[in-house]
Amino acid sequence: MTEPTSPSSPADRLEAGVADLHVPEPKGDTEALLLKLGLALPVLGVVLILVAWWNAAGTKYVADQMPMLISGGLFGLALIIVGLGLFLRFSLARLLRFWLARLVVEQQAQTDRIVDALAKVEAAAREGRS
Repeated sequence: MTEPTSPSSPADRLEAGVADLHVPEPKGDTEALLLKLGLALPVLGVVLILVAWWNAAGTKYVADQMPMLISGGLFGLALIIVGLGLFLRFSLARLLRFWLARLVVEQQAQTDRIVDALAKVEAAAREGRS
């Protein structure tokens, strides 16, 4: 019976470690769902504020109006704030990811131009020595 041999080089050990690593995959749908929730919550908040106002407008007594306006109005305002926060967070995240990817592409293009220029300088220097 032969025993399994352990990888000898650091590259082999790294490859074996990466193969054993189990990282849960994030769901891409979660971000889209939270972005849609960020759009829906402010609309729901405005509807809730309008319903509270409509109910409060139908009563004669201020003592009956205040609980409706406070509960519906404050909860509606809270929904608007949370929804706008979600929308801004995920919209800005998408924008910043695009911006970062664009920076990486531009940096790679610039690096390629520098490598080409250095190769031309090196070729000219070799011809100058000959």
